[in-house]
Amino acid sequence: MVENAEQPAYPVGLRLSGRRVVVVGGGQVAQRRLPALIAAGADVTLVSPSATASVEAMAEAGEIRWERRRYEDGDLADAWYALVATTDPEANARVSAEAERTRTWCVRSDDAGAATAWTPATGRIEGVTVAVLTGNDPRRSAAVRDAIVEGLRDGTLAAPQHRSRAPFVALVGGGPGDPDLITVRGRRLLAEADVVIADRLGPRDLLDELPPHVEVIDAAKIPYGRFMAQEAINNALIEHAKQGRSVVRLKGGDPFVFGRGMEEAQALAEAGIPCTVVPGISSSISVPGAAGIPVTHRGVAHEFTVVSGHVAPDDPRSLVDWASLAKLRGTLVILMGVDKIGKIAEALIAHGKDPATPLALVQEGTTATQRRVDATLSTVAERVRAEDVRPPAVIVIGDVVREAPDKHRR
Repeated sequence: MVENAEQPAYPVGLRLSGRRVVVVGGGQVAQRRLPALIAAGADVTLVSPSATASVEAMAEAGEIRWERRRYEDGDLADAWYALVATTDPEANARVSAEAERTRTWCVRSDDAGAATAWTPATGRIEGVTVAVLTGNDPRRSAAVRDAIVEGLRDGTLAAPQHRSRAPFVALVGGGPGDPDLITVRGRRLLAEADVVIADRLGPRDLLDELPPHVEVIDAAKIPYGRFMAQEAINNALIEHAKQGRSVVRLKGGDPFVFGRGMEEAQALAEAGIPCTVVPGISSSISVPGAAGIPVTHRGVAHEFTVVSGHVAPDDPRSLVDWASLAKLRGTLVILMGVDKIGKIAEALIAHGKDPATPLALVQEGTTATQRRVDATLSTVAERVRAEDVRPPAVIVIGDVVREAPDKHRR
């Protein structure tokens, strides 16, 4: 039996796949520890006269074998690892004694000093296992574990891969502008990138956090030559990936909401380059929300429609059915439509929309320079000129514009 618990434990990762593990006791401790043993592929036998409902469900599902009885000497035969978690100190001591005789690594939930192994506070993320031991202070172990895992998850703690890897591209939605609104996964992939090809509308503040070795490419400044802008971007993604570099295409909002993300994904697929898409928070919902406008509201709007306004209604390239949109009672959200909003308003009114329909333009939403300009369909063209509203701005049309968090308290 180990007597000196002050000496540091020697850390090691046990590979238990297909190997016999015995758990004695079916209470809350076993309920917490069993899932990790099952995930490790261990051949688990539970010895306990009773068990929690969750542990019983594991047995019923065939994930563990359950011997519904008390511990008996010899139960650890051929076991590689044992977890002792009963409420009976005498039984726990007997199991520990057998483990010592059979040289089986044994964890005791009631007496860490009497155990031959300790269970670290463990977290897993993207193929990395974090295990923390701080002696007899499990709360500190958990706090350190949580800090490391969270840092890896949100990208504030970078741990890039250094072994050779296959070409890889991630199409990452950066959200509406506020750097805190990128997804956790998106931020982590940014921290692991070798090359970042960024859009003008992506969260620029995140680029300042990148390590010095990361090559940042402004998509708007990629030389086009004989290619169109999008073709040049596609080629840049492919060429950097073929060099074995980890490439992130950082976009504003969501890659598949007017972001041409599918064009890039298709080009990468044709080139045989693996690609993952990380969804982003779309400005069509988040920017109105940041300005206090709900795109849906009980008793006001049961639907919302998102439309690209980069092509005017009278342009033959337009794919939007403005006549049908004018008949909808819900909310209409228009992206990329600031310079076309006069013609858009005229088209909606011509197709029957009330000229007094309220409207709001939210410029540079979720950023420090956000501002909101209110108007109606009949006044919006003049308001945009008078207030010098400029892109990027999200336009919200409908009765939800009149709603406010404190409306019913006035």
